[in-house]
Amino acid sequence: MSNSEKKRLIPTAPVPPAGVPGNLLSSVAPPTELPNFVTASPVSTRPNVVVPVPQPVQPAVVSGNVDVDPLQQQETFSPAIPPSKGEPTLPIRSPEDSQATQSPESLPASTPEIDKIGDVMPGSGLFTWMKGAVATGGILQRVAEKAKSSVDTMITTLDPQMKEYLKSGGDLYIVVASDKEVKISPVREAFQSIFGKATVVGHPAQSDVTAEQPVGYAAAYAAAKQRIAHVRSTNAELTNNVPVIAVESFLQETVSDRWYELSLLVLSQPSLGIELQLQSQGTPVPAAAVAALDAATPADHPHKQTGFAVTVGSIMGASLQVPHTQWQEASTGVDRKEILSLAARSMAGSYKKLLAVSSAET
Repeated sequence: MSNSEKKRLIPTAPVPPAGVPGNLLSSVAPPTELPNFVTASPVSTRPNVVVPVPQPVQPAVVSGNVDVDPLQQQETFSPAIPPSKGEPTLPIRSPEDSQATQSPESLPASTPEIDKIGDVMPGSGLFTWMKGAVATGGILQRVAEKAKSSVDTMITTLDPQMKEYLKSGGDLYIVVASDKEVKISPVREAFQSIFGKATVVGHPAQSDVTAEQPVGYAAAYAAAKQRIAHVRSTNAELTNNVPVIAVESFLQETVSDRWYELSLLVLSQPSLGIELQLQSQGTPVPAAAVAALDAATPADHPHKQTGFAVTVGSIMGASLQVPHTQWQEASTGVDRKEILSLAARSMAGSYKKLLAVSSAET
């Protein structure tokens, strides 16, 4: 096919008539109306219906065997707890057991549910629980002990003499072989702090087997044993089951010209075969004071081999210009009562353990 023939086959736009501008849109016919395939629905002449807002449904009170319409028992929506959370939609008790109102006369003597709990868990009552909490050392016992301790502290602060009255008593009765308060008071406070309650009394006791101021542990022990024997012999009511404590001061030369004053505590209870020996911390004594003690002791003193005829307190008190019972405090800042208190507490703790062992063996 030649090029001329191809040109004849290509359609050409129609030539507009003369006098008409050459705009192609002007020759396009206006669009026709599209067909409507939607069927018009008939207009309803029914009046408007007002839908009531649902109100919260109150549960109806059911008494007896009254028939209830099942339509009235429809489950209602709860915005707080949705039903999908697995909450029970039915009451735990049966309708026969559930009573809306009951008069006090119609209440049973005991609730079955509580009786059943008591059968499964004996002693599940409130008072039983409180009693058990106190007996087993729970929080209630600690609160009670704290309250009692606070009250006792207030009373003893207002009147220090009430301390002995509050903590005296109990099953423990101890005798101190001395009538001096400087020896009785530390022993009383120590045993009352360890045992809680204890009655501690003192009886005068003498020792004539050693010098007035013993020197060395052996002489102090002999003097303490003599005081215990003197107390038991002069007080018939003190049986072998009553523990007796003796406190004896003595001098000890640890190295050459190094002297210390100590106190030996001996506890004896023959019925249990108990004898405890414990010495306190030492207070340094100048060598010049010991030389003065030696000079004050006659050469023919009957107990010169066991010590001196004059006590170290008299020499040190005169040197420091204080009473002979306060020379330890004036010399070191620690008085004798505090020194004896520490030793007595150690003795009380050891004695308590021995009592526990003896009770376990029996």
